[in-house]
Amino acid sequence: MLGKKSSVSAKPMKMKIRKGDTVRVITGRDKSKEGEVLTVSPTKGKVTVHQINVAKKAVRPHPQKNPQGGIIEVPAMIDVSNVQLICPRCSKPTHVVFKKDAEGRTSRKCKKCGELIDG
Repeated sequence: MLGKKSSVSAKPMKMKIRKGDTVRVITGRDKSKEGEVLTVSPTKGKVTVHQINVAKKAVRPHPQKNPQGGIIEVPAMIDVSNVQLICPRCSKPTHVVFKKDAEGRTSRKCKKCGELIDG
């Protein structure tokens, strides 16, 4: 069938960036800004970063949520290829390498300083 979308969801990709990581934007209008990752979407391959890629959204008045309504600012998603992880040890933007330990668990490793990012 032409023109019809499949109901099968996309396969989630393995993310090198996780919620709570500090990242630097490497391209786009917010280039060289840093922030903390708020949400990660592996199926879309996107992340939401605090105070990065802020969009304005019109909201209607609501008695509990927003009694006045108006225009609010919300962080929009940015592609994971446009951000780079900042190593907590050496404080530099770095690529991430996955390393397996003796028990078979994988952990992330900084490519610049060689330290494990998460134990």
